[in-house]
Amino acid sequence: MAEFKLPDVGEGLTEAEIVSWKVKEGDQVEINEIICEIETAKSIVELPSPYAGAVLALLVAEGEMVAVGTPIISIGDPAAAAPESGDSGSSGDAGAGPAGEWGIDLSNPAASGGVEGESLVGRNKADRGPQRRARKGGASPSTDAGAQTLMQVQGAFAPGGAQSQEVAAADEVAVPSHAVVPPTWDGLAVSDVTDPHAAGVHLRALAKPPVRKLAKELGVDLTRLTPSGPNGTVTRDDVLAASSGGAHSPAAPQPARVAAAGERETREPIKGVRKMMGQAMVDSAFSAPHVTEWITVDATATVELVERLKARREFKGVKVSPLLVLARAVVLAMRRTPEVNSYWDEAAQEVVLKHYVNLGIAAATPRGLVVPNIKDAQDLGLVELAAAINELAGTAREGRTQPAEMSGGTFTITNVGVFGVDAGTPIINPGESAIMCFGAIRKQPWVVGEEIVARHVTTLALSFDHRHIDGEKGSRFLADVAGILADPGTALLF
Repeated sequence: MAEFKLPDVGEGLTEAEIVSWKVKEGDQVEINEIICEIETAKSIVELPSPYAGAVLALLVAEGEMVAVGTPIISIGDPAAAAPESGDSGSSGDAGAGPAGEWGIDLSNPAASGGVEGESLVGRNKADRGPQRRARKGGASPSTDAGAQTLMQVQGAFAPGGAQSQEVAAADEVAVPSHAVVPPTWDGLAVSDVTDPHAAGVHLRALAKPPVRKLAKELGVDLTRLTPSGPNGTVTRDDVLAASSGGAHSPAAPQPARVAAAGERETREPIKGVRKMMGQAMVDSAFSAPHVTEWITVDATATVELVERLKARREFKGVKVSPLLVLARAVVLAMRRTPEVNSYWDEAAQEVVLKHYVNLGIAAATPRGLVVPNIKDAQDLGLVELAAAINELAGTAREGRTQPAEMSGGTFTITNVGVFGVDAGTPIINPGESAIMCFGAIRKQPWVVGEEIVARHVTTLALSFDHRHIDGEKGSRFLADVAGILADPGTALLF
């Protein structure tokens, strides 16, 4: 028997809430099978099992907040769970059974007979070196079929650790050295397996957790799809296309609790994403002196450009909106005013200039405000940037944004226009120096030459840290962005 303790899934997690269990007592689980969803201070995270065996007990109830290191589930061999004698230490012999084969106590490898250096997620990663987690559904090396499968795909494993497109950026549970890693689709040449399903090989396509969930709900086999994403990743559009164009909408958020008759007040606990967001906003508002500047823009040319882009085949299946043009304008304008892509390091008394742009897009979700960011946005063309914004928004709506996707941001855009709001005074995201608010685009009277005509007008608001971004730099950056929205052709000047 082995107890799986709540791990630190990244960025110094101290506690998390068990949102939902994906297994129940008596179920058989395999290594890397999702057993539960937890809510950290930033997002919902799917937690895989580091053990194979039967679920003996769920040690924490749904909705309960637990500290890192707390046992949350017990997995092992039911037959070996009850000792033959009163000696409680006899459970140590379970290593001979199925649970013992895979069920190493990752928090104490020496006691469980495991390989030295195996540990919980987030511990001793540097010491154990690059590892690859086991895949679900692999053949056992103890069977003839398993041995034959391994011969068929010998040498065809995909790169491990952080190099794998499918693996999340957070640290992984270590895999016992004697565990056989089932083959994956991303490592196999066409000549290795002509029909992987006929050969009895369980292949695991590259896809992010929200895409896997969607495929499961729609009954789509990911391994039979032709991936269209980067590095052979199956995308949301691939799944929707495979489901015969059936419409799919993400699950609706849980409604707020309805007040009982005569009840004058209700209370909701502050936790998870909402708690983190509140503390971050307080810290930013009272540590950095905010200045906000506004500009009203005739964005008619941007609206017309968006309509032309929608008709181009490069953008087929990709949502194109004025936000895309604004995002590109922000990246270009930073070339003239790099100070907006920096931050004030109070401890070191230095201004840190970033030579890359991790562009954050603020997203309102049922669990609170999150700001995932597009890594190295300065290297993306318009088509790639549009796809990245689409993927970012879809993942945020489903509440599946991972902590690594929200860390390292350098500049943020908040699009209040989607709510019909004209503008606002946004608070700078911690670790950054500026944030831009994008208001609604409305048809309004506008003076063109000597005439008053109806034009598409919007308002931009830029908040910046006045300690190292003075009014001249902030104003120039805001004017450059507004100029590109008013005349996208001027982007050629940057």
